[in-house]
Amino acid sequence: MEPILRGVNLVKRYGRVTALDHCNFELYPGEILAVIGDNGAGKSSLIKAVSGATIPDEGEVYLEGKRVHFQSPLDARHAGIETVYQTLAMSPALSIADNMFMGRELRKPGFMGSVLRRLDRPEMERIAREKLTELGLMTIQNINQAVETLSGGQRQGVAVARAAAFGSKVIILDEPTAALGVKESRRVLELILDVKARGIPIVLISHNMPHVFEVADRIHIHRLGKRLCVINPKDHSMSDAVALMTGAKEPEEQHAA
Repeated sequence: MEPILRGVNLVKRYGRVTALDHCNFELYPGEILAVIGDNGAGKSSLIKAVSGATIPDEGEVYLEGKRVHFQSPLDARHAGIETVYQTLAMSPALSIADNMFMGRELRKPGFMGSVLRRLDRPEMERIAREKLTELGLMTIQNINQAVETLSGGQRQGVAVARAAAFGSKVIILDEPTAALGVKESRRVLELILDVKARGIPIVLISHNMPHVFEVADRIHIHRLGKRLCVINPKDHSMSDAVALMTGAKEPEEQHAA
């Protein structure tokens, strides 16, 4: 099976620091791939390289088998890769519908939209409501309420729904449960599984081992700027993963990348 998103021999240097050292990466259709690694291992650099946030010094990125040259996250977004960062990148004072369509606003048809640039608010609200309902998020009563009135879990839900609504090919989630309590984390994990069930592959960056082992199909372990190995959570324990991540244990030969 062909990977939907692939990085080959990615290198990224910042002065004398090598953040990515000939790193490889594969995400397959319909899977949840967790990316784990110690702080400073280069996980963020890897994700930035495949999502257009940084341009690698060497190596190639392929989307659906075709080589891509993203100059910005906007390029990646247009190609169908949506990234939900830990900071969520939302405007708290704007409504849920406005946040869902930020940078993708719909204009009214005809003269009103093309010349007067009027927004088609009813249509944006309808689509936002539909997308949130699809993902079981319509506990949010009012699509026009400001995002700042939502709980942390609801905000994360809106960010994931936005990505699922528009990220047609790949969704990258950066620590989606980091700032959430137990109940809200549970809802976000269910949401991740809902998105997967709709056929969208997900890259999940997380420090939370129970969450990783609960939802991931494969786990990419990143160490010292490159992929150390990829493990199947069914065949390994959490302590195995931590030992590999920290260098206490070396990968078995067949798993080495």
